Amino acid sequence: MSPRAIVIGPPGAGKSTIGRLLADRLGVTFRDTDADVVEATGREISDIFANDGEPAFRELEERAVDTALHEHDGVLSLGGGAVLSELTRKRLHGHPVVFLSVGLAEGARRVGLSTARPLLAGVNPRATFKALLDERLPVYRSVAAVEVATDELGPGQVVDRIVADLAALSG
Repeated sequence: MSPRAIVIGPPGAGKSTIGRLLADRLGVTFRDTDADVVEATGREISDIFANDGEPAFRELEERAVDTALHEHDGVLSLGGGAVLSELTRKRLHGHPVVFLSVGLAEGARRVGLSTARPLLAGVNPRATFKALLDERLPVYRSVAAVEVATDELGPGQVVDRIVADLAALSG
């Protein structure tokens, strides 16, 4: 069993929204590994970050991704930082990974630089978001089979592009 598509990207890229729409379009189910972590622990991600730290969350996330890759055959959305794990990147190799990219201004607008997002909490969330994008962009691209820039597209257009790009990949 293997997912039909795995959606990755930074906060604000639209992974959950696009993932659900893509699953509907493909006639498959949608799964989100962040939701899997919350369900498995009974705790919100922000609580895990605050009380246990980012490394503890990343370990839970790594396990959730591994489980989902083996159990799920629909569209799978990963948390924004899941690809920071070298083991997760190895596990994604050979899968149809879709990177939803978003620019700084649009990403900041979409997430509202909310403190509900643990990695954006702090004194200067915009600078933190920029640093996050700068650090992760090469990592996202290193595992992606498809990249779609979402800044200027509506959700339906993003899904259209993904479907076309996935069809081109499969040949």
